[in-house]
Amino acid sequence: MKQGRVVVVTGASAGVGRAAARAFAERGDRVALLARGEKGLEAAAAEAGQAGGQALPVPVDTADAEAVEAAAEQVEETFGPIDVWVNDAFTSVFAPFTEIEPEEFRRVTAVTYLGYVNGTRAALKRMLPRDRGAIVQVGSALAYRGIPLQSAYCGAKHAIQGFTESLRCELLHDKSNVRVTMVQMPGVNTPQFDWVLSRLPRKAQPVPPIYQPEIPAKAIVHAAGHSGRREYWVGGSTVGTLVANKVAPGLLDRYLARTGFSAQQARQPRDRDQPVNLWVPADDTEGTDFGAHGRFDRKATARSPQLWASQHHGLLGAAAATLVAAGLAALTRKR
Repeated sequence: MKQGRVVVVTGASAGVGRAAARAFAERGDRVALLARGEKGLEAAAAEAGQAGGQALPVPVDTADAEAVEAAAEQVEETFGPIDVWVNDAFTSVFAPFTEIEPEEFRRVTAVTYLGYVNGTRAALKRMLPRDRGAIVQVGSALAYRGIPLQSAYCGAKHAIQGFTESLRCELLHDKSNVRVTMVQMPGVNTPQFDWVLSRLPRKAQPVPPIYQPEIPAKAIVHAAGHSGRREYWVGGSTVGTLVANKVAPGLLDRYLARTGFSAQQARQPRDRDQPVNLWVPADDTEGTDFGAHGRFDRKATARSPQLWASQHHGLLGAAAATLVAAGLAALTRKR
């Protein structure tokens, strides 16, 4: 029987990475799970096995370039040549910029941006000589438009966007068959809002609309198999953010200044004892397996017409135009 592809997913112990690893496993792929949290990795590997794939959990901090290279070597020794590499690992801080310490900002950048650079470098080292492979960068609407209270994360996502565009041009120049694409995320129901470092008075939450992690997981799997596309959008907020920022950046600044603080906080006060995964994983051996879903199941949707339109090229323009018109109209009304 033909074996599936060899896939590497960073940040695979929880959230979107966990859902993507499971989605690849359902296809029969052999999936290497890279993350820091060993308890989360063990549970994710068990899920992947139950889904029909083979799993290799590899504890690694993606901010460490040498560790990522060693992990890639271990994957190929175990499963064979890597076909797909998905960069998804990240960390963040919810706080105004002036309340983020320099070493905290540096750590977010090291994981969320340089972790992608490290993963991409390890993947290209193996893919370029074979002249095949796909790299999927899990991005965000915040790669195009920064919002308050997430300056470190927004800066890292902007950096990933620029880095990926530069790399894509170089691969095209070299006529390489290695492809790189980005999947831009909306607000997603993941555990991150209960384990990132937060200095907000109330519990952090994603900006609505909120999507279940299985939606971006499907987009990631699709992008890995159709990686000639430069970008996939998940959720209407991504398209609306992109276009509104291009058409009316000053208006969007004022709108986000007025609404961005409250939109990212729930009504409940923040638990002062909640775990913080900036330096130590919250799902390590002494921690908890958080799974793919966060605490927003009742608010999250499991469908994305925008993703469907993004996957069907001929309908993308019409869908985007509709979303743009609606988004700009809403901003104008709230000005």
